[in-house]
Amino acid sequence: MKAIISTKFGPPEVLQLKEVSKPSPKDNEILIKVFATSVNYGDLLARNFKEITPREFNMPFLFWLFGKIYFGFTKPNITRLGNEFAGEIESVGKDVKLFRPDDRVFGYLGQNMGAYAEYLCISENSVLALMPNNMTYEEAAVVPYGAIMALNLLRKVNIKPGQKVLINGASGGIGSAAVQIAKHLGAEVTGVCGTPRLKFVKSLGADKVIDYITQDFTKNDEAYDLIFDILGKSSFSRCKSLLTQNGRYLLSSFKMKQLLQMLWTSMVGTKKVICALAPGSIEDLISVKELIESGKIKAIIDRRYPLEQIANAHRYVENGHKKGNVVIAITH
Repeated sequence: MKAIISTKFGPPEVLQLKEVSKPSPKDNEILIKVFATSVNYGDLLARNFKEITPREFNMPFLFWLFGKIYFGFTKPNITRLGNEFAGEIESVGKDVKLFRPDDRVFGYLGQNMGAYAEYLCISENSVLALMPNNMTYEEAAVVPYGAIMALNLLRKVNIKPGQKVLINGASGGIGSAAVQIAKHLGAEVTGVCGTPRLKFVKSLGADKVIDYITQDFTKNDEAYDLIFDILGKSSFSRCKSLLTQNGRYLLSSFKMKQLLQMLWTSMVGTKKVICALAPGSIEDLISVKELIESGKIKAIIDRRYPLEQIANAHRYVENGHKKGNVVIAITH
């Protein structure tokens, strides 16, 4: 089978199309014929982790160190990237109970990765579910990562109908899903993104969109019940005056400073800093599927690339050009 292999860290050109052995499922595994995968932030990070310094890494030093150990110090331990996918089950091991051949499925592999290939073998207990019945393979392949992260994180802050929510980083995988989920929960949503992606964020249902290139959102006169800062590009000190009396500043990427702020604000004052992780679960993915089928979450695809052009896809995303999701289509 064909797969994209990277045996060294570096620019998009390290991603090479190779012929490798097709996997066979073990007793508790499923063999999936992959029809689509994606290019997201995690793929870019893993491809060139060697060059990521502790200062550049948007998590505490200990997380960076674990990342180095897992992904490799000088050469990749994970040679096949891709952490979300959609496809069809070709065969199952004898102990598999939850799925059967010909099922259309989508899923999230997390840091294990491996979706940049024609076939994929995973445990039936992975973050995997039947595909939404109102999506194509390409649409389903770009949803899992961002949607299960956003859903899990927003559940931690219990958004109420009528509340005002600002999402800083609204055009990324997590941010674009957060816009849609917050709207579904009844919030008035303001999205912050760059000029090329204003129309994209508006199309997701955002009530207002702020262009961070021309406007500093921390200097507007609005008051928000929640500010969700996806990559921690702002700060609690800058956002505090924008929060309502019981407002929350939610971070999915954070350093030790923000963890200490979370501890401090949990004891003092009414405005809270919340640092949270979302590892991803089957339950979250099933909830995402239900939201998709009810029309609450949609996938907007900016560009499609064949597997053979995956380096071009990575370059396009890395240069900040994408206005929506970038999908890798795999033909058999």
